[in-house]
Amino acid sequence: MPTNSNITMKLSVVKEQLDNLNAIIFELPNGHFVPAHFHVTEVGMVTKNFIDCGGTVRAEKTISFQLWEDQDVDHRLAPQKLKNIIELSEQKLGLEDLEVEVEYQGETIGRYGLDFNGSHFLLTNTMTDCLAKDKCGIPEPEPAQSSCCSPESGCC
Repeated sequence: MPTNSNITMKLSVVKEQLDNLNAIIFELPNGHFVPAHFHVTEVGMVTKNFIDCGGTVRAEKTISFQLWEDQDVDHRLAPQKLKNIIELSEQKLGLEDLEVEVEYQGETIGRYGLDFNGSHFLLTNTMTDCLAKDKCGIPEPEPAQSSCCSPESGCC
């Protein structure tokens, strides 16, 4: 199951940020930007029901945006237009105020978390994780040791 390395924005926060923007910009984790002529081809709620490796039944719901680009380089999605699409999706699909994940085509379809840096949206890396470490025998990481040596430690 993916877990985000950064906190993912909720849908209500995305809408608030759109109110303050003149243009929508998405930055990928590698520092490159999604081309300005992208389309948002889908807004939806994704429900995932699953069993983790420890046998616990789990459910996850997220809001999904799918970004797509093509040859239409003159296309520009205005912030108010995206907000209108989101609000229509809320009405028609009964979307909840959930965390937003973004799908974007790289070498394959990537799933990203979403953050905001004050001027544009940041697509953040997601990572898999074992949800049943206690049942799988995977030890919890030990707390980081201080880099300072104490005189009684013998390391100085």
